[in-house]
Amino acid sequence: MRIDVVSIFPEFFVGPFDVSLLGKARTSGLLDLRVHDLRRWATDRHRTVDDVPYGGGAGMVMKPEPFYDAVESVYGDLHARPRTILLTPRGRSFDQAVAHELAAESALLLLCGRYEGIDERVHTGLATDELSVGDYVLAGGEAAACVVVEAITRLLPGVLGNAESTAEESHADGLLEYPQYTRPGSFRGMDVPDVLRSGDHGRVAAWRREQALQRTRTLRPDLHARWAQRRDARE
Repeated sequence: MRIDVVSIFPEFFVGPFDVSLLGKARTSGLLDLRVHDLRRWATDRHRTVDDVPYGGGAGMVMKPEPFYDAVESVYGDLHARPRTILLTPRGRSFDQAVAHELAAESALLLLCGRYEGIDERVHTGLATDELSVGDYVLAGGEAAACVVVEAITRLLPGVLGNAESTAEESHADGLLEYPQYTRPGSFRGMDVPDVLRSGDHGRVAAWRREQALQRTRTLRPDLHARWAQRRDARE
């Protein structure tokens, strides 16, 4: 899979994109990840990518021209136009279902904003998708891009050593993951549940399912309600 990221701070991604699963996926060739400096497509000697907003107001707005030139330049290096995703608070909520959807693509292009916002013509004329990683405000789209890239990369075939890991973790089926334990069996008065040490795989599976339901119902009632709605619709 190829993912291109456009940002005015390409150095932001040095480190996060080079370690752990992302670094291994890049080294192995499973992920072709490229970061582009938006200022390369600025046309003045100061490499300006923002300007004052029409109508007045606080802050600066990112100009449309550099984004269009950057995207068209990147597209010229691709056989087909990929989905172009703008990271923005007004976008569709990014969740595990969206991660699976995007992981099925062969290429993606992520656009990172900064300052007060981005010219509306980038939203309407350039982006095919808009995503938000949460109901809060970040300094820019770079941190959100890291979240999106990592969530997608984990789902690519061959990235995780155990393919079953993605099927049993939190949010995979709409529920939080069940409690996990490892050795020692007893630690500071806290013991591993007997069922996990029983060797009875059926009992273990049933316990884990019940724990996932209980944990989701208690900690994330909103997730549990959505899970219940989908279950009822299937039935």
